[in-house]
Amino acid sequence: MMCQISLAHIFIVNYMQTETWIGLSASIFTGISMLPQLIKIYKEKKEGDISYVMLCILITGLGLWVWYGVVKEDWIIIISNGISILINLTILFLNIYYKNNDR
Repeated sequence: MMCQISLAHIFIVNYMQTETWIGLSASIFTGISMLPQLIKIYKEKKEGDISYVMLCILITGLGLWVWYGVVKEDWIIIISNGISILINLTILFLNIYYKNNDR
């Protein structure tokens, strides 16, 4: 019986580590998904063809994810979505800046 409990414990610990790595990987890829767009806008120094409404909805959703992460005390959720907020806010502000300077 003791052997079964130990094997179950090992399985759960390994599964949780795998689960954590999957979550961390998903957070990284999701967090940097808009980075190419940010780089493109910055290099071209002109407004990108992005919907402001979409960006505002996305930033709101990311803010809710950060809030959820705070409530759950999950640093992976907090940090990854916080980084995503910064990237998307930068995209939004650069779009507004370059749009106003093109006139």
